[in-house]
Amino acid sequence: MKSEDDEEIVKSVVSGSIPSYSLESKLGDCRRAASIRREALERKTGRLLLGLPLEGFDYESILGQCCEMPIGYVQIPVGIAGPLLLNGGEYMVPMATTEGCLVASTNRGCKAVFSSGGATTILLKDGMTRAPVVRFGTAARAASLKFFLEDRINFDTLSIVFNKSSRFARLQSIQCSIAGKNLYIRFTCSTGDAMGMNMVSKGVQNVLDFLHIDFPDMDVIGISGNFCSDKKPAAVNWIEGRGKSVVCEAVITEEVVRKVLKTTVPALVELNMLKNLAGSAVAGSLGGFNAHAANIVSAIFIATGQDPAQNIESSHCITMMEAVNGGKDLHVSVTMPAIEIEVAKREGWAAGQNRGLTKKVGGGTQLASQAACLNLLGVKGASKESPGSNARLLATIVAGSVLAGELSLMSAIADGQLVKSHMKYNRSNQDMTAITS
Repeated sequence: MKSEDDEEIVKSVVSGSIPSYSLESKLGDCRRAASIRREALERKTGRLLLGLPLEGFDYESILGQCCEMPIGYVQIPVGIAGPLLLNGGEYMVPMATTEGCLVASTNRGCKAVFSSGGATTILLKDGMTRAPVVRFGTAARAASLKFFLEDRINFDTLSIVFNKSSRFARLQSIQCSIAGKNLYIRFTCSTGDAMGMNMVSKGVQNVLDFLHIDFPDMDVIGISGNFCSDKKPAAVNWIEGRGKSVVCEAVITEEVVRKVLKTTVPALVELNMLKNLAGSAVAGSLGGFNAHAANIVSAIFIATGQDPAQNIESSHCITMMEAVNGGKDLHVSVTMPAIEIEVAKREGWAAGQNRGLTKKVGGGTQLASQAACLNLLGVKGASKESPGSNARLLATIVAGSVLAGELSLMSAIADGQLVKSHMKYNRSNQDMTAITS
């Protein structure tokens, strides 16, 4: 039962006299605000949200950092795959998904890797990017700044200016691309255990302010000009990398391929060539030379509180398979140039950067359920001994899990078991009753 005060507030929200977004600040009670907002929504739409839970969630934990105007929360089951034997360590991998077969299939891949002695991962690069777009009166002036930024003599000065933004941010490189009188400047920097978008954006703003001294005619159009490139498929990330660039490999013995994966080495090699390589080329794929890397990446991202939209570039992956050891065993690898993850959220700024806005700490990794999954992997929070090492470890676990998932799905396809397994595990009894009736 709602109190008379709550009832009046609901009516005011429905009428529009009290903005829905202001309830938390007006009431000082996040749970009560969510309940009143939900009631007002149901009255305005005439639709009840009976299946959407309200109770059992800490609404204080998301205030100002994760989700605005909450009315409840969505339940996603979390499964476990593993142990994944990776660089000598064993990891039980949490996966949040609503797709049947996914966890079971990845688990089978983990078993194949484990039974063959484990997988090895190598971190190739580690750097987050931000690319503002600036405009000049002429192309010649835009080119002048391009040459200035690409001159190594100026890099040390720009690094000092950039690095003032954070004790973790360290400028690594600057790459420019020009389009007429518009200049796109791609900054890359290390970010410790944070994913680092806010960190790099603040450093970029510092550099832009500094450049105005020598280039007063520079017009900053936007702090992001899409040459970064964030949350969209882009060749620049596929080629240059963004976040963590990782390669993972394993040799799966002929016996394991036969007994665990239920197929043969020649069948897997041929399928990989025709499906993941040639088939993806025919489709004009950008970074999609794999079977289903996005499946595993998304499931781990949701379970560990990552930004699920960054699954787009984080799932860039090329899967390679070839027969080794006289053609008996299988060498399999996944190369993923743009895994964007974090295990600790740093202080950041909202859009507009450091122009008088309030600092805040946020991100899904701070939430209790997601933090528990990070803790299961041993990567929760920033590493004090070796800043950035926990985030790098999580990136390698993602790559290792993708390798396991690729192995299992490709084997199911090669053995003709894909449809059968999905019919068995990916349909409810209700669905099957409807189909057969």
